[in-house]
Amino acid sequence: MTRTYLSFIICGDLFGVNVAKVLEVLQEEHITPVPNAPSYIKGIINFRGDVVPVFETRTRFNLPARGETDQYNIIVLDVSEGADMFRMGAVVDKVKDVISIDDEEIKPVPTMSKEFNTEFLQGIYKIGNEFIMLLNVEKVFTGIELRAIQETNVETN
Repeated sequence: MTRTYLSFIICGDLFGVNVAKVLEVLQEEHITPVPNAPSYIKGIINFRGDVVPVFETRTRFNLPARGETDQYNIIVLDVSEGADMFRMGAVVDKVKDVISIDDEEIKPVPTMSKEFNTEFLQGIYKIGNEFIMLLNVEKVFTGIELRAIQETNVETN
């Protein structure tokens, strides 16, 4: 089966997410910080009248911090955890392309070490000389973390 993915760059590396999870891509939207939020939560935005928590992908993926003046995009995603649906934004350096990938062309993520959690990666796709790490957005956060993010959203309403 062929699926469509939105590709984007974080810290010079290519990532992708299934477009079925993407609601919109925003250009440098103002993010309001939330006191006492987890370190990977950059803050909240107003998205179509709703308060949406935004996470910093660089922090979540243990990558170097973004500079204060660096440009960014926010990908607004719908993430499900069981019967619950969560809406959140993901800060990325730059959105690149929409691409179609056949499931058979997706390679499994190699085992790296016990300390390195690759569960949030659905697989890896090679395009030319580059690799695209395909995210499983449902596994970027644990159920407990998703509820904490949702509580951040509720506390601000």
